Amino acid sequence: MEAVIITKTPLRISFTGGGTDLPVYYEQGYGAVVSAAINKYVYITMNKRFDDTIRISYSKTEIVDSLKEIQHDIAKACMQMAGVDKGVEITSISDIPAGTGLGSSSSFTVGLLNALYSYCGERLSAYELAEKACQIEIDILGHPIGKQDQYAASFGGINYFTFERNGDVTREKIDVSEDDKRLMDSKLMMFYTGICRSADGILAKQSAETSEKLDVLNYMRNQANDMKCLLNEEGFNIKFAEMLHDGWQKKKSIINSISNNDIDSYYNLALEAGASGGKLLGAGGGGFILVYCDEQYQKAVREAVGLYELNFRIARYGSRVVYFA
Repeated sequence: MEAVIITKTPLRISFTGGGTDLPVYYEQGYGAVVSAAINKYVYITMNKRFDDTIRISYSKTEIVDSLKEIQHDIAKACMQMAGVDKGVEITSISDIPAGTGLGSSSSFTVGLLNALYSYCGERLSAYELAEKACQIEIDILGHPIGKQDQYAASFGGINYFTFERNGDVTREKIDVSEDDKRLMDSKLMMFYTGICRSADGILAKQSAETSEKLDVLNYMRNQANDMKCLLNEEGFNIKFAEMLHDGWQKKKSIINSISNNDIDSYYNLALEAGASGGKLLGAGGGGFILVYCDEQYQKAVREAVGLYELNFRIARYGSRVVYFA
């Protein structure tokens, strides 16, 4: 097939319930999260190569003669699943570095699957993309991660996801008003701690200690239910900030490596300068701090924290094919 395909897949921010999407937790009952896609993306470009070799370009470039030689485990597994085993060139570009708590590896997986299946003439639904991405990352490759990132990347928008005991995932779209969406875009701020890390070690430790922290995780799951109700019934207001803060304090108590003195210091500086609440995004240990801050205090918060600020908005769409020729 002669084709050039480009997919565009959003990264995500998770508001409440993170950690309850791990199998060791939801298999005892159910997990729930509220999250949103943001307008920072992973782009996958794919085209037919002039010969049967495979070229994959990410932070490294691989040119190999066969699928089994590929070192990038996710790329190899995605190609095997889609049945593409030769003669292609795949390039990945991301707006944000990996290991920063925004679900980039799952966005890469979803975006690559979208490109590969489109290349083969098959269009998958958002649900199918998410399920296949979970199968690759969790079942095939054994990464100790949860299921929320793959679904957030596939569906886009603001969502309430539940993770059932049998592994099924249900999605309830949260339709905030245009006014509330504008408020979210204007009041939510993100600051980069400068720390990149793999989530796998933190999540593996969290999974191992889940049974001792069920009360904390139950609180976080129930908080996701409460946040869904808040956004649906009252909209985006100061209670949202209080939920972020309460959830972050709970999450820090799960394992020590979720936060550290630097992260706590940056967060406290933001609060002292006028932010109303917030949390660290992702599994912990680094990445981005998210805060809710009224506009009149934002300049003071920027100066107090002194970190790189990432301007972002909530993204309406999940993974899409944006070019096909």
